[in-house]
Amino acid sequence: MTDPAKVRRHAERIRELVASVVRSQIKDPRLGMITITDARITADLRDATVFYTVLGDATAQASTAAALESAKGMLRSTVGKALGLRHSPSLTFVLDDVQDQVKQIDDLLAQARHADAEVQRLAAQAKYAGEAQPYKLDEDEDTEDDADTGEDVPPATDRR
Repeated sequence: MTDPAKVRRHAERIRELVASVVRSQIKDPRLGMITITDARITADLRDATVFYTVLGDATAQASTAAALESAKGMLRSTVGKALGLRHSPSLTFVLDDVQDQVKQIDDLLAQARHADAEVQRLAAQAKYAGEAQPYKLDEDEDTEDDADTGEDVPPATDRR
Protein backbone atom coordinates (compact mmCIF):
# COMPACT_ATOMS: atom_id res chain seq x y z
CA MET A 1 0.00 0.00 0.00
CA THR A 2 1.29 3.45 -0.89
CA ASP A 3 1.68 6.10 1.77
CA PRO A 4 -1.03 8.83 1.39
CA ALA A 5 1.54 11.57 2.05
CA LYS A 6 3.67 10.21 -0.79
CA VAL A 7 0.63 10.19 -3.09
CA ARG A 8 -0.12 13.84 -2.22
CA ARG A 9 3.49 14.84 -2.87
CA HIS A 10 3.45 13.10 -6.25
CA ALA A 11 0.15 14.77 -7.16
CA GLU A 12 1.54 18.20 -6.25
CA ARG A 13 4.69 17.49 -8.24
CA ILE A 14 2.62 16.41 -11.26
CA ARG A 15 0.65 19.66 -11.08
CA GLU A 16 3.84 21.71 -10.98
CA LEU A 17 5.48 19.74 -13.82
CA VAL A 18 2.47 19.93 -16.13
CA ALA A 19 2.09 23.67 -15.48
CA SER A 20 5.77 24.24 -16.21
CA VAL A 21 5.75 22.17 -19.42
CA VAL A 22 2.53 23.81 -20.66
CA ARG A 23 4.01 27.25 -20.05
CA SER A 24 7.45 26.64 -21.55
CA GLN A 25 7.44 23.72 -24.00
CA ILE A 26 4.05 23.42 -25.68
CA LYS A 27 3.91 25.76 -28.66
CA ASP A 28 0.47 24.73 -29.92
CA PRO A 29 -1.49 27.79 -31.13
CA ARG A 30 -4.73 26.17 -29.98
CA LEU A 31 -3.58 26.40 -26.37
CA GLY A 32 -5.43 29.26 -24.69
CA MET A 33 -4.93 31.08 -21.42
CA ILE A 34 -4.70 27.98 -19.23
CA THR A 35 -4.20 27.49 -15.50
CA ILE A 36 -3.46 24.09 -14.01
CA THR A 37 -5.56 24.11 -10.82
CA ASP A 38 -5.10 20.64 -9.33
CA ALA A 39 -3.77 17.15 -9.92
CA ARG A 40 -4.84 13.90 -8.31
CA ILE A 41 -3.20 10.54 -8.61
CA THR A 42 -4.47 7.09 -7.69
CA ALA A 43 -2.95 5.21 -4.77
CA ASP A 44 -1.12 2.82 -7.12
CA LEU A 45 0.48 5.85 -8.90
CA ARG A 46 -0.74 4.63 -12.30
CA ASP A 47 -3.39 7.21 -13.27
CA ALA A 48 -3.26 10.94 -12.75
CA THR A 49 -6.06 13.44 -13.34
CA VAL A 50 -5.03 17.01 -14.07
CA PHE A 51 -7.62 19.76 -13.61
CA TYR A 52 -7.34 23.00 -15.57
CA THR A 53 -9.26 26.17 -16.28
CA VAL A 54 -9.27 28.19 -19.47
CA LEU A 55 -9.95 31.89 -19.81
CA GLY A 56 -12.37 32.34 -22.68
CA ASP A 57 -15.52 30.96 -24.22
CA ALA A 58 -16.48 27.41 -25.19
CA THR A 59 -14.42 27.45 -28.39
CA ALA A 60 -11.27 28.42 -26.44
CA GLN A 61 -12.00 25.60 -23.98
CA ALA A 62 -12.49 23.07 -26.79
CA SER A 63 -9.31 24.11 -28.62
CA THR A 64 -7.29 23.99 -25.39
CA ALA A 65 -8.65 20.51 -24.65
CA ALA A 66 -7.55 19.39 -28.13
CA ALA A 67 -4.08 20.90 -27.63
CA LEU A 68 -3.65 19.15 -24.28
CA GLU A 69 -4.84 15.87 -25.77
CA SER A 70 -2.26 16.12 -28.57
CA ALA A 71 0.54 16.95 -26.09
CA LYS A 72 -0.45 14.20 -23.66
CA GLY A 73 2.40 11.87 -24.72
CA MET A 74 5.10 14.50 -24.25
CA LEU A 75 3.60 15.51 -20.89
CA ARG A 76 3.44 11.90 -19.70
CA SER A 77 7.05 11.31 -20.71
CA THR A 78 8.21 14.44 -18.90
CA VAL A 79 6.24 13.59 -15.76
CA GLY A 80 7.50 9.99 -15.76
CA LYS A 81 11.16 11.04 -16.06
CA ALA A 82 10.85 13.72 -13.38
CA LEU A 83 9.06 11.51 -10.85
CA GLY A 84 11.44 8.55 -11.34
CA LEU A 85 8.65 5.99 -10.98
CA ARG A 86 8.75 2.53 -12.49
CA HIS A 87 5.60 3.28 -14.51
CA SER A 88 4.75 6.71 -15.83
CA PRO A 89 1.22 7.61 -14.78
CA SER A 90 -1.32 8.03 -17.56
CA LEU A 91 -2.66 11.58 -17.67
CA THR A 92 -6.28 12.59 -17.98
CA PHE A 93 -7.17 16.25 -18.42
CA VAL A 94 -10.43 17.53 -16.92
CA LEU A 95 -11.81 21.02 -17.39
CA ASP A 96 -12.33 22.51 -13.95
CA ASP A 97 -15.62 24.41 -14.13
CA VAL A 98 -15.38 26.02 -10.70
CA GLN A 99 -15.97 29.50 -12.14
CA ASP A 100 -19.27 28.41 -13.70
CA GLN A 101 -20.37 26.79 -10.45
CA VAL A 102 -19.44 29.92 -8.48
CA LYS A 103 -21.48 32.06 -10.87
CA GLN A 104 -24.46 29.71 -10.56
CA ILE A 105 -24.26 29.76 -6.74
CA ASP A 106 -24.01 33.57 -6.75
CA ASP A 107 -27.12 33.75 -8.94
CA LEU A 108 -29.01 31.43 -6.60
CA LEU A 109 -27.97 33.49 -3.57
CA ALA A 110 -29.14 36.68 -5.30
CA GLN A 111 -32.52 35.05 -6.00
CA ALA A 112 -32.78 33.96 -2.36
CA ARG A 113 -31.97 37.50 -1.15
CA HIS A 114 -34.63 38.92 -3.46
CA ALA A 115 -37.20 36.39 -2.20
CA ASP A 116 -36.30 37.20 1.44
CA ALA A 117 -36.70 40.92 0.78
CA GLU A 118 -40.12 40.27 -0.74
CA VAL A 119 -41.15 38.23 2.31
CA GLN A 120 -39.95 41.00 4.63
CA ARG A 121 -41.90 43.58 2.64
CA LEU A 122 -45.07 41.48 2.85
CA ALA A 123 -44.54 40.82 6.56
CA ALA A 124 -44.22 44.55 7.28
CA GLN A 125 -47.66 45.17 5.76
CA ALA A 126 -49.32 42.18 7.42
CA LYS A 127 -52.07 42.59 10.00
CA TYR A 128 -53.32 40.13 12.56
CA ALA A 129 -56.39 38.14 11.56
CA GLY A 130 -57.84 38.51 15.04
CA GLU A 131 -56.52 40.29 18.07
CA ALA A 132 -52.86 41.07 18.45
CA GLN A 133 -52.76 38.91 21.59
CA PRO A 134 -55.05 35.93 20.96
CA TYR A 135 -54.55 34.38 24.40
CA LYS A 136 -56.45 35.61 27.41
CA LEU A 137 -54.12 36.41 30.23
CA ASP A 138 -55.31 36.34 33.82
CA GLU A 139 -53.82 39.34 35.52
CA ASP A 140 -54.25 38.08 39.07
CA GLU A 141 -55.16 34.42 39.32
CA ASP A 142 -55.61 34.23 43.12
CA THR A 143 -58.50 36.76 43.29
CA GLU A 144 -61.88 36.41 41.65
CA ASP A 145 -64.07 39.25 40.41
CA ASP A 146 -67.31 39.73 42.40
CA ALA A 147 -70.05 39.95 39.82
CA ASP A 148 -72.31 42.10 42.00
CA THR A 149 -69.97 44.79 43.22
CA GLY A 150 -67.08 44.50 40.82
CA GLU A 151 -64.66 44.26 43.74
CA ASP A 152 -61.95 41.72 44.14
CA VAL A 153 -62.92 39.02 46.61
CA PRO A 154 -60.50 36.38 47.87
CA PRO A 155 -61.25 32.93 46.48
CA ALA A 156 -63.82 30.90 48.37
CA THR A 157 -62.45 28.20 50.60
CA ASP A 158 -64.29 25.15 51.71
CA ARG A 159 -64.97 25.49 55.51
CA ARG A 160 -66.59 22.31 56.70
